[in-house]
Amino acid sequence: MQSYAAVDLGASSGRVMVGRVGPGTLELTEAHRFPNRPVRVPEGLRWDILSLYAGVIEGLCAAGPVDSVGIDSWAVDYGLLDVDGALLGNPVHYRDARTEGIAEKVWATVPADELYAATGLQYAPFNTLYQLTAARSASQLAQAKRLLLIPDLLTYWLTGEQGTELTNASTTQLIDPRTRDWAYGVAARLDIDLSLFAPMRRPGDPAGVLRPEVLDEAGLRGPVPVTTVGSHDTASAVAAVPAVGERFAYICTGTWSLAGLELQAPVLTEDSRAANFTNELGLDGTVRYLRNIMGLWLLQECVREWGDPDLPGLLSAAAGVPALRSVVDAGDAAFLAPGRMPERIAEACRASGQPVPDSAAEVTRCILDSLALAHRRAVSEAQRLADHPVDVVHIVGGGTRNALLCQLTADACGLPVVAGPTEAAALGNVLVQARAHGIVGDRAEMRRLLAATQPLTRYEPRGDTAVWRAAESRLATP
Repeated sequence: MQSYAAVDLGASSGRVMVGRVGPGTLELTEAHRFPNRPVRVPEGLRWDILSLYAGVIEGLCAAGPVDSVGIDSWAVDYGLLDVDGALLGNPVHYRDARTEGIAEKVWATVPADELYAATGLQYAPFNTLYQLTAARSASQLAQAKRLLLIPDLLTYWLTGEQGTELTNASTTQLIDPRTRDWAYGVAARLDIDLSLFAPMRRPGDPAGVLRPEVLDEAGLRGPVPVTTVGSHDTASAVAAVPAVGERFAYICTGTWSLAGLELQAPVLTEDSRAANFTNELGLDGTVRYLRNIMGLWLLQECVREWGDPDLPGLLSAAAGVPALRSVVDAGDAAFLAPGRMPERIAEACRASGQPVPDSAAEVTRCILDSLALAHRRAVSEAQRLADHPVDVVHIVGGGTRNALLCQLTADACGLPVVAGPTEAAALGNVLVQARAHGIVGDRAEMRRLLAATQPLTRYEPRGDTAVWRAAESRLATP
């Protein structure tokens, strides 16, 4: 048995999990959880990166002796270092307004279709490429000698070693998913200096050892290696999908739903771009071909507006509401901002001529039906665009706790759904470390270990998918 610390940072909280791995054994416990509270200052919205680093150190202290440490986090954001390696200000939050209108400026030089053909990334206004274009006239960027993505920045502070992890780099819109190297032509046309990035690392590569000062702060004895994992949290989560074979789709659920396929090559067609699918890189050179869906954010915002009612009771009441009475487009940017979510959902239903939900249970059922419908559309379109049929849908992440959503997804897709594990990102982080240290074998063996040790729930599809096709047609009607 060996122990691995998985630092898993999300947009609202971070935690340090400890995984114990041995023959036929995979156990995960939480050592420390801490908030991630962005701060709005006069110049904009910033991450409190020093607080996050302090939380990591406290988590390593709580974790106790471990054989390795790995870090994953959200994507696209970065810190800038000066010539001495010092941080030039707190990293900018991806929701900061500085990228408004930037995409159009980029497309004037590299049209959107050419950009997709070169990088395979769906349009998102906060991609690193747009952030760097927005920062072009900023003094910090002019002073910077190094750019480190968030997990790489924290790894640098832990070890003193600098690197750029590939799965997270693939979210910058500066990677060619075919070569798995920088998109040099795109960067040159947009005057982006790729020498700012540290040398590339891949999951499983060594990333240094904890510095003596870190060992002292955390109360650990060295040496403690830091291992590169799939540092984009979705890459780690997909690595923890307990699938058998290749004919599966996955949905990583939480605030967002990330629904798609694991492929061996990117899909760079114009149809794929029009359908807003992205080609991000995963473990062992795989491609995470997926679509971003609004996810449980819709329900989280409603619950907040309603004063945090009992969630199990709310879901039980929603289960009794007639199915597919009203649905909304869960990918609509109109639902992206916080506030007034129940009212905005009601407005969308009214505008499409559907019954307006007027109780918390009806709104909740509308949300869950709509998410299941969005899952259906993403899984169906991914199979068509990639010519990659599937037999089962795996749901991982926080949404696995929502049995109604899992069952509705099975019904909508007309496919069995296997739900679990809930802590997929942390487990994928741990397993990549264990593999790098010779405790588990290849990706297939990792997935067999997950299937054998983690609680999984199977949902069989019920009814006819024709009712879901009919509901989908409502969203296309003005």
